[in-house]
Amino acid sequence: MAPRGRRPAGQDTRILILDAARAEFAEQGYDGTSLRAIARRAKVDAALLHHYFAGKPGIFAECIAIPIDPEIIVARILDGPIDQLGERLIRAFFQIWDDSDRRASFVALMRAAVSNEAAARSVREFLSTAIFGRITEQTGVPDPQLRANLAASQMIGIALGRYVIGLEPLTNTSVEDVVALVAPAISRYLTAD
Repeated sequence: MAPRGRRPAGQDTRILILDAARAEFAEQGYDGTSLRAIARRAKVDAALLHHYFAGKPGIFAECIAIPIDPEIIVARILDGPIDQLGERLIRAFFQIWDDSDRRASFVALMRAAVSNEAAARSVREFLSTAIFGRITEQTGVPDPQLRANLAASQMIGIALGRYVIGLEPLTNTSVEDVVALVAPAISRYLTAD
C-alpha cells in the first residue's frame, strides 16, 4: 500500500511519478505497465496519477516526449560533406541513445512502439517527418519518403537490437565500428540517385 498524505517538502511528486513511469514502461512495455505499479514504484497513492495525468496514456505521452530539438539534430546531420552524411546521422543518434539521462525514456519508447499503436505512431511520425523527411528534402533524392523510411527502419533496427533485445555482439560493438559498417547504407538511402 502506497503511503497516504502529503509528500515531504521539496519533493516534486509529478517528477517522481514520471521517473517511476519511465522505469516501468522501459521494463514492462506499455501494455505490461499498470497505474498501480507506477504508483507503487513512485511511493504515492494511485489517485495522484489521475490528479497529475490523464490516465496511463497521459503519463506515457509525457514519458515519450523526446527531449531533443529536431531542428538542431537535422542541422547538425546536414552540416558537412554529403559523402559523410550517413556517418554524421549515426553518430547523432548514438549521442542521443547513449545519453544516460535519456536512456530509460528511449528504451520505454522502443518497447512500447512494438506493442502499442499510439507509441508506434509517435515514433513513426517523429522519425519520418521531423528527422529523415527533412533530411531527404535537403538532399533532393528521388522517392524522398521511401528513402526516409528506409533510413529510419535501419536506425530503428539498430536501436531495437542494441538497446531493447540485446543482440550480441551488436550491444558491445563500438559506435565507430557500427558507423563504419552501416554509414554507407544510410548514405545511399539518403543521397544516391
